[in-house]
Amino acid sequence: MKSGRRMLMGLASLVFLLSGNTLVWAAEEGASHNNALGGSTLAVLIIALAFCVPVGTIFPALGQTKAIKAACDGMARNPAVAGKLMTTMILGLAMLEALAIYALVVALVLIFANPFIK
Repeated sequence: MKSGRRMLMGLASLVFLLSGNTLVWAAEEGASHNNALGGSTLAVLIIALAFCVPVGTIFPALGQTKAIKAACDGMARNPAVAGKLMTTMILGLAMLEALAIYALVVALVLIFANPFIK
């Protein structure tokens, strides 16, 4: 079970890295922006986004599944508190979903309103 999960995570990481790499090659020749270190800021940006969005969505999704599982277990054990558990679970899920939305907002700001690219 653990080896299958490890292989799936490795495959997902590889897909995300390769998808970010194709975007770097799709840039125009004259569109390279050099930073103070002499490297391409656009390439660094794409690599950062290739990590930002997946990490910002995978980990909140894992937390949401654990929260839903725990709430369902609690409701099954004590049906009398199902309403309170449901309310608390929905508030927690909203906060976890906010993390994924923040990752998306950061990625969009870096793409469209990047202060590091002149």
